[in-house]
Amino acid sequence: MDHKIGVIPFSVDGDRIAIMFVTSQKRGRWILPKGNLKADEKHKQGCKREAFEEAGVTGKILKDFPITTAISKSTEKGLAQTAVTYYPMLVTDQASEWPEKHKRERHWALLKDAYQVTDREDFRHLIGLFDAISPAVLATAKRKIEQLPS
Repeated sequence: MDHKIGVIPFSVDGDRIAIMFVTSQKRGRWILPKGNLKADEKHKQGCKREAFEEAGVTGKILKDFPITTAISKSTEKGLAQTAVTYYPMLVTDQASEWPEKHKRERHWALLKDAYQVTDREDFRHLIGLFDAISPAVLATAKRKIEQLPS
């Protein structure tokens, strides 16, 4: 089984969490940014690169909350499973121009509504795992926001 890295881009408003989805390149389905690590690239570096390339966002990777799950992908040989380690990423900036802007759309959804955004069971499962740890993610994100320069 192949292994990739990815991000769950999120923002915080009070006690509410919103997640940013992007469309897949081939079928236009709502997914979360992911990709392959480059040679000698650490998870944090790869996550930041993929988040900017696919969604045009930058932010703080919450490295204490990795979630590894199987994500399916259609191939010529059928459905293939890939292990993807996702890290929550507190979005601090959203660019109007980014490398894959002409290939993808992006969409924010409140965490409570995120299950309805994607039609993929693997991503619904991932959202459920993220939802389960969201109190800890929210507390950490609030501390990170306090540390950001004004």
